[in-house]
Amino acid sequence: MKPPADVQRPPPRRTIYILPNLFTTAALFSGFYAIVQAMGGRFEAAAMAIFVAMVMDGMDGRIARLTQTQSPFGAEYDSLADMVSFGVAPALVMYEWSLVGMGKFGWAAAFLYCVTAALRLARFNTNIGTVDKSFFQGLPSPAAAALLAGLVWIATDMGISGADMHGSAFVLTVFAGTMMVSNVLYWSGKNINLKKSVPFLAVCLFVLGLALISIHPALALFLLCLLYGISGPLYWCVRWLRRRRRLQQLAVRRAQMHAAREQKSTEPPTQPAPTQESEP
Repeated sequence: MKPPADVQRPPPRRTIYILPNLFTTAALFSGFYAIVQAMGGRFEAAAMAIFVAMVMDGMDGRIARLTQTQSPFGAEYDSLADMVSFGVAPALVMYEWSLVGMGKFGWAAAFLYCVTAALRLARFNTNIGTVDKSFFQGLPSPAAAALLAGLVWIATDMGISGADMHGSAFVLTVFAGTMMVSNVLYWSGKNINLKKSVPFLAVCLFVLGLALISIHPALALFLLCLLYGISGPLYWCVRWLRRRRRLQQLAVRRAQMHAAREQKSTEPPTQPAPTQESEP
């Protein structure tokens, strides 16, 4: 029996799935743990915690898609956790490690990174479904956090103090923050299909990468993050050069067509050949 038309149905329940949100909580905990370790002067542990947060953040979305447990709550929770783990935590770790010795310039650079991370996440949330999924618009916040954490980790592992890295820390912090809010495109990797076959060379390169990371994790991870960080500006330069070359070729073609049109207009008109009349 159908209910009467005037009876209002209760609104649908807002579902909260525990499995993907557990990974999001683990990423949030890693970011908070990094802040606590930086306050205690244990910068290597703080940098490693940010990399752990990256792994957890990369898994929660994939698990939600695989298990069909995506929800608006999970998306909002993930964004807030990213702000702590990849916005506040890297800025405070870098500040406590090196930027604190630069005075106002130090905390200004740290705040610049923090606010650009917030702007990056807000723009990403509003552009979902309107941009090409093959590329990120601006440097992703986890990659930017990995740049800062990688510098702290590699320098601490080599016994270099943050007081000796003021310039490098300042430049890298400003660079990461600027790239996050830029329009530079970065490859997202979302077009990789794990179900398709891959060449044997790709498998060999993947194994080689794992071997390099296992030999010296701090150096390998920092170099990978640095290469990814500069890949966006390099790709922008390549696109700019190609666009400039196409415009030059188009200008040459237009000039040639205009010259041909001018030459045709200046040529005297050809007289028609006289026709021979047949004798009667």
